[in-house]
Parts: sequence; structure tokens; C-alpha cells
Amino acid sequence: MTLDHIQESIDFLTSKGIPTPQVGIVLGTGLGQLVAQITVTHEIAYTDIPHFVAATLESHAGKLIFGSLAGKNIVVMNGRFHRYEGYDFNEVTYGIRIIKALGAKQLLISNAAGAINLDFKKGELMLIDDHINLQGDSPLAFKNAKEFGNIFVDMSAPYHQEMNATLETIAANHNINLHKGVYASVVGPQLETRAEYKYLKIIGADAVGMSTVPEVIVANQINLPCVAVSVLTDECDPNHLKPINIPEIFEMAAKAEPQLITLYKELIKTL
Repeated sequence: MTLDHIQESIDFLTSKGIPTPQVGIVLGTGLGQLVAQITVTHEIAYTDIPHFVAATLESHAGKLIFGSLAGKNIVVMNGRFHRYEGYDFNEVTYGIRIIKALGAKQLLISNAAGAINLDFKKGELMLIDDHINLQGDSPLAFKNAKEFGNIFVDMSAPYHQEMNATLETIAANHNINLHKGVYASVVGPQLETRAEYKYLKIIGADAVGMSTVPEVIVANQINLPCVAVSVLTDECDPNHLKPINIPEIFEMAAKAEPQLITLYKELIKTL
């Protein structure tokens, strides 16, 4: 990845007459209902954009969507990329760099995750306050990474504290049960063993998933303030672990998504 690649992508997108977005949004697994709330002006497939890669999962549409929501111009990644799809971290995080280069000032991220903290229940939401990177690599560890900014990025507060506080206020005002906790990001795609869930709890994780952390690291490198909310789709109790139920995961995502939409729509109004 080079700066020229970024510029070629931006030149292509601007040639389509897209509006300059203020806010970027990344939608995670099973979290596509937000699109119905958007006044859409442009939809562009990832595969049409120079240097983008294709989303390979059925639950990820693979489009950049431009339009307006809550009175702001937005760009939405309807589908993200994961390390387990065979992509490197440059490819996984390329869309975040594009969102910034298009002019966005804030980034809102969503994901589906398993609840490690057994006080949290499936179908609920967790505001990510901090994270643990267990993906074994960094999206800043490549030869020309310094061209994009400081690689020794301060991660003492990777999630924007003011926006987090606003989300907590919005949740309280709308009677939304919004937990706050630590998200552990693993490679996947296999789910965790009982021993791994025990380990994650010991090291301080409240939820576990397979995304988000690479994007947040890059957002911090390029000075793009970000927040992230996990939809908790299953409960990871190692002492009562049941076989994974994929349809139920999508059911839980759909159950919680209206609350997530409320949080992000109300947050966007304040930006």
C-alpha cells in the first residue's frame, strides 16, 4: 500500500460526484439495518474501487454507501474485511484510510461479539472502552508505514472519550442497557475453546470478536476519532458451553440492532 494507491481510490470516488462525508460508519456482521435509515445518494461496490478488496462473507454486502443520516453527510462501509478471510492488515484497514482521506471527521464502528463477562447477556450492547489485540500483528508494521503518520501511536485512550460519554448519556435517555467493557480481538474464524474463554476472562476481556482492533489502531494513527459498539450475540460461559448456533447469532444481532441505530443516529446529531 502506498499514498498513490490511496489517491487513486479517492480520485475514482470523487469522479462519481460523491458528497464529502463528515462521519464514517463501519457495519459489522449482521448489522445492515442502518442502511434503511440513510438517504442514499451513491452506492459503490468495493470491487469497483481501485485497490479495494472484496468482502467474502454473505453477511457483508461489500459496498461503500454515501448519503445523509441525522442531518450529516456520511459514508458507510456496509461490510468489512477480516484477517481470517486471507487479507493482510493493509487490506483489512484500507477502507479506514479511505474514509479519512474523503474528509470524514469521526468514525463509528460496530461489530458482533461474544460475551465473556457473564453479567452481559446476548442481545445486549457493549460500548468498547479499551481493547486487547490478540491478532498477532499490527496494521502499522509494514515498510512504508511512516508515510501515513507516526507508527508509535499512543493507545492510552484509543476510543474517543467524549463521544463515549455522549453515547452513555444517549443510552440512559433512551432506556438502552449499554454495558461498557474491554474487547479482545482474535484472528478466528474458529470459535474459542473453553480454555480460551477462561484465558480471555483472566486477562480482562469482557467480549471477544474477530475485527475492529486493526481499524481502531489505524484510526488512531491518522487522527480519526472513533467509537465502537459490540452487539453481544452469544454468551461464552466455559463451564456451560454449548455448540455455536450461527442462526441464533444473526437473530441476536437483529434483536439488538435497533438500539445500536438509535445510539448512532443520536450521536451523529451531536457531531
